[in-house]
Amino acid sequence: MTSSLAGKTAIVSGSGRGIGAAIARKLAANGAAVVVNDLDPEAAQQVADEIVGAGGRAAVCAGSVTDPEFGARFVATAVDSFGGLDIIINNAGYTWDSVVQKMTDDQWDAILDVHLKAPFQILRAAQPVISAAAKRERAEGNPITRKVVNISSLAGLYGNAGQANYSAGKAGILGLTKAVAKEWGRYRVTVNAVAFGLIQTRLTESATEDTTIDIAGQEIKVGVNPMLLQAAQHIAPLGRLGTPEEAAGAVYLLCLPESDYITGEVLACSGGLVG
Repeated sequence: MTSSLAGKTAIVSGSGRGIGAAIARKLAANGAAVVVNDLDPEAAQQVADEIVGAGGRAAVCAGSVTDPEFGARFVATAVDSFGGLDIIINNAGYTWDSVVQKMTDDQWDAILDVHLKAPFQILRAAQPVISAAAKRERAEGNPITRKVVNISSLAGLYGNAGQANYSAGKAGILGLTKAVAKEWGRYRVTVNAVAFGLIQTRLTESATEDTTIDIAGQEIKVGVNPMLLQAAQHIAPLGRLGTPEEAAGAVYLLCLPESDYITGEVLACSGGLVG
């Protein structure tokens, strides 16, 4: 355990597996108390148990980020468990692909809800806690810088065929990032985004007919065309896909005190791959 984030409390949505779990572990390993979230309570609890077993601090807030009351519950878990909130990572999400002429309203709405509306609702719920803390710290002469890192994608920067919904959501989160960076600077909050390329997770495995995830009882086909996966590894300057731990490292950079004067920016974590 190191202490670069000692005394900080972080909430990480979608952190029961994959990139989110790696982010939660990374922040905890560097001293932060972490609220772990996942649709699957068991997955969230497993990550929290791993963190505690390694000497860290963790609590669980299971459930869907798209539930209207989730944001308030997520923030309250951090405050009730650890006394405050310093780092917000909006990571939860999944893909539900189709070409635009075959995409249903349900597909569009579901993906925009999880990738754009949910982060907005979490940030809205966090604002009273953050503004009150900032006011108190100014009065005490002890201002503290807090962090928001929103997760985007190369699809949000450049678009991706078959992912009009996902590309729109991930582009939208960039606009949200830049707007809230301007609103929350007065609270000493930096708001940035990380845009991932192809990272090795269950959502980027080679697609087969059996590659599905369950979202609220809906079996959704996920995965990437095997030819695209192979081509991406050849095109990317680093010649491979990224790991969840490498993805977490990019997020961690924007949580460190060394990034306290960086806000409203987008960091690509893609092995050099561009659209």
